Amino acid sequence: MPLKGTIVVNENLCKACELCVVACPQHVISLNKEIITPRGYHPAHLAEEGCTGCGTCALVCPEAAITVYREKRLIQGQEA
Repeated sequence: MPLKGTIVVNENLCKACELCVVACPQHVISLNKEIITPRGYHPAHLAEEGCTGCGTCALVCPEAAITVYREKRLIQGQEA
């Protein structure tokens, strides 16, 4: 069973550079065309299910606007 994750994008920091969109190995991040930030950008967001919480998007974000959360996996009754 693959890991599940999610991201939270700080819309005040995101400059819509799309580096996270290109870097995402699961292809689940896109720019949210329904929102325009006070700085005039369409921020990144998790557009569909399938995020594994790998963290690649956060690593390439030059503004450190992305926080990644990954679900903990239980192994034989213990957290991994």
